[in-house]
Parts: sequence; C-alpha cells; structure tokens
Amino acid sequence: MSETTLKTAPASPLPASSRALPWLVLGVTLVALLSWLWTTPPGLLGKADAVGYAICHRLDLRSFHLGDRQLPLCARCTGTYLGVVLSFGVLAALGRGRAGGVPRGRVLFALLGFIGLMGLDGLNSYLTLFPGLPHLYEPNNTLRLITGALNGLALAGLMFPVLNQTLWRDWQDRPVIGSLRQLLLLVLLAGGVVALVLTEAPVVLYPLALLSAAGVLVILVSLNTTILLIVTRRENRASAWPGALLPLLAGFALAIIQIGVVDAARFAIFGSWGGLPIPG
Repeated sequence: MSETTLKTAPASPLPASSRALPWLVLGVTLVALLSWLWTTPPGLLGKADAVGYAICHRLDLRSFHLGDRQLPLCARCTGTYLGVVLSFGVLAALGRGRAGGVPRGRVLFALLGFIGLMGLDGLNSYLTLFPGLPHLYEPNNTLRLITGALNGLALAGLMFPVLNQTLWRDWQDRPVIGSLRQLLLLVLLAGGVVALVLTEAPVVLYPLALLSAAGVLVILVSLNTTILLIVTRRENRASAWPGALLPLLAGFALAIIQIGVVDAARFAIFGSWGGLPIPG
C-alpha cells in the first residue's frame, strides 16, 4: 500500500498594505506623542494640565487645588473623568469587559437622570457668570464634583458597551450594567472617590489629578477607536488583546492629535495654560 503524503497549501501572504499598517500607526503615534510632550508644560502634572486644557475651561475658582496648584480639570470635569476611569475599571473587574448591551430599564433611566442632574447643575452654575440673571441656588464645587462623578458613571455605562460591540468578535449581548445593585455599587464607589477629593490632601489629590486626565484619554480613545473601526469597516475582528492593540493605538494617536490641535489653538489665542479669562 503506497503512502500518501498530504500537503497543506501555504498560507497566502498578507498584502503589503496590511503588513505596513501597524508600523504606520506606530509611527504616527510616536510622532504625535513626542511632539505633544515636547510642546506642553513639563512634569506629570504639566502634561495633565495640557490634557485638561483641551476640554475644560479650567477656571481657578471652580477647581480644587493641590496646595497652591490648580488641578488639571475643574471640579465638574474632575468628577466626570474620575467617574469614567472608576466605571471602566470596576465593570472590567466584574466580568463585564466584553458586555455590549446598553443598560436597560431602571438602570438606563437612572443613568439618563445622572446626565440630567449634571446638566441642570451646570446650567445653574453658568447663569451665575452673569450678574443679575436668576438662578435656582448658589453653586459650589462640591455639587459640581458630585454631579460630574454621576455623569461620568453614565458616560462610561453608555460608551463602554458601544466600544465592546465594535471592537470584539465575541462581544456578549448582555447589559454592561446588569442591575440596580451593580449601579449602586458604582455610585457608592464614586461617593468614596468624591470624599477623597474633598479631603484636598496632597497625597490623595496628586494621583487623582493624574487619573482624571487619564479619564479624558479613556473617553477619547474609546470614541475614536469605535469611529475608526466603523469607518474602515474593520469591526468585530479582535478576539484577544493582541488583536485589539492596533485599533486602540490608532484611537490613542487620534486622541493625542485632537488634544494637541486644541491646545495649540487655545494657547495661540490666550497665550497661557491657565483658565479661560472669564469671571469665576
């Protein structure tokens, strides 16, 4: 009996464009990041200031302070982006890392309510910038921080599943926040973060300041990655983290470019890394 040797066909080589894409993304990321690092204020807090500068008014009177130094983000934005970082981390730890379902029912209603509370407090606070205009109550940084943190929970609860639906091949069709109990856990943990900020202890505020700036990047990278995958029709291809790194890196590169462009435009207009020149 003659022995038959089975030969498998050699794998088709990847197109040159596909092989070059990771290097292109890496190159763009390095150029954008190094350029931004070179042109922004020195030190970790200086870089965090530059992140906040791109998305926040940074009014001194509406911010918490690390000693005499203003935090990178105003009180409301500090709460918002700390809430984002907290939510992404806790949801991943709870095993919801690939959950692609938007919260439903009472959980969704509560999250929308959190956004509404932040909007109401923000509008009331904005009205106080104009003497003589009526407003509901006297705003303060504690309320800004609390409503911002609740808004951050809501943003994460809505953004996280959209990213998962777009990024992962095996995303799970279940709500990212599955119950009011899970939402309550997030609220309680956010309350703990708010309490830490309110201590205004430098040993606490320093890492929280950096985390709040990281929260800005988390949202921008999530949003950019989702849009890039949809536009390029490369959705649902990642099955493990190595496959997710390239789109996430591209989202990060775009985030740095966006921040850098806004930083440059704002600095060109105002000539300072401080807050907007309006009454606080």
